[in-house]
Amino acid sequence: MTPAITEMNRIAIAKTSKMATVVNQCYEWAHVGRTMRKSEMIQFTLNGEPVTVDVPPDTPLLWVVRDEIGLKGAKFGCGAGLCGACSMLIDGESTRTCILPVSAASGRNITTIEGLGTAAQPSPVQRAWIEHSVAQCGYCQSGQIISATALLAKNPNPDDAAIDEAMRGNICRCGTYNAIRVAIKSAAGQIEPSLFEEVTA
Repeated sequence: MTPAITEMNRIAIAKTSKMATVVNQCYEWAHVGRTMRKSEMIQFTLNGEPVTVDVPPDTPLLWVVRDEIGLKGAKFGCGAGLCGACSMLIDGESTRTCILPVSAASGRNITTIEGLGTAAQPSPVQRAWIEHSVAQCGYCQSGQIISATALLAKNPNPDDAAIDEAMRGNICRCGTYNAIRVAIKSAAGQIEPSLFEEVTA
């Protein structure tokens, strides 16, 4: 290994370590903030089951689902609703939950990556992701699958332009965009839209 590559690796490791420290600090501050704010009882449907949480209403839905309910599939990426790693289906729409207050989810139908399928019975989109080996690091892929599912529920046979438009809010640092497009086309026509429709009384 050349000195130049060694130095590049050292810098990359240092940057990664610094980023991890910042993220951990954000987690700690968020936790402290939640414990100091007034809580409210908020109800919604999560993966087909009624859920009630007692949390501050301005807490991002992502943290409620991850920390209070314990479903870790949706990821924290940017914290600004720009990368799509935190995406969940809300009444069938792919939604960035790192910036969505849980109060906005009251009475709504929410589906996370865990609600789409299981290892034994994956959803059509999850199955296509496996068959076409889409994931590399995998960090963004739950959000990618959520957005692909929302697309196919509305447009069973999207062309490349429709796929690119629907998926443009989901960033993949590994650059798996071509494989994502192939997988979406493979799953086309296999999504049941009614699974994610708005909850009605």
